Amino acid sequence: MITKSYTAFFKELAANNHKDWFQENKKRYEEDVKKPFTALVENLLSELSKKDGRISQIKASQTLFRINRDIRFSKDKTPYNTVMKASISAGGKKSEMPGFYLGIDAESVHLGGGLYNIATPNLKKIRSFLLQHCEEFSAIAESASFKNKLGSIKGEQAKRIDKEFMATAGDCPYLFNKQFYAMANIDINDFLKLDNNAQTGIILEYFDEIEPVNQFLEKAMS
Repeated sequence: MITKSYTAFFKELAANNHKDWFQENKKRYEEDVKKPFTALVENLLSELSKKDGRISQIKASQTLFRINRDIRFSKDKTPYNTVMKASISAGGKKSEMPGFYLGIDAESVHLGGGLYNIATPNLKKIRSFLLQHCEEFSAIAESASFKNKLGSIKGEQAKRIDKEFMATAGDCPYLFNKQFYAMANIDINDFLKLDNNAQTGIILEYFDEIEPVNQFLEKAMS
């Protein structure tokens, strides 16, 4: 389970984000951060696979993002992320299938899902599907439970869309979306009060809310 040792590591890393400090504290990272985070993801995979058998083929290691930052094109040259992140989907982390997101840093648990990177052909499929099923999607994304847990569907919006979608866009503003995702935060202090099963359980509550969005998007792209 995630403990104060986890958050303590990231607080210290934020103040000492350089290679020498990380190498001196690498054992702490492995034991206090990576190990419990991986175990949490394994618990989530086990539960999610009960609903979607395809997820049973995914290993926790296939969902994790590296602690090392890609600094090649960034002005920020600090070498390490101060958050552990995982992307869970039936197609694996690098697929274009909708899925679930989990990130835990020293302040918050970030959780949600949907689709963030959408190739143009898939985006057109989603928009075409929305033309016929906008009320269905709106009912999912604007339900009281969804708003309570995740707020609203987020994503960059296009200034212009194909003419075939424009006539309906006024009644279905989601047609302008270039991304379809939702994200919520849990205060880390509240999360740390929970035992192992409860930590898994509360994350699954949020994943349950995003799941109908994922199912809609996957159906649209199929």
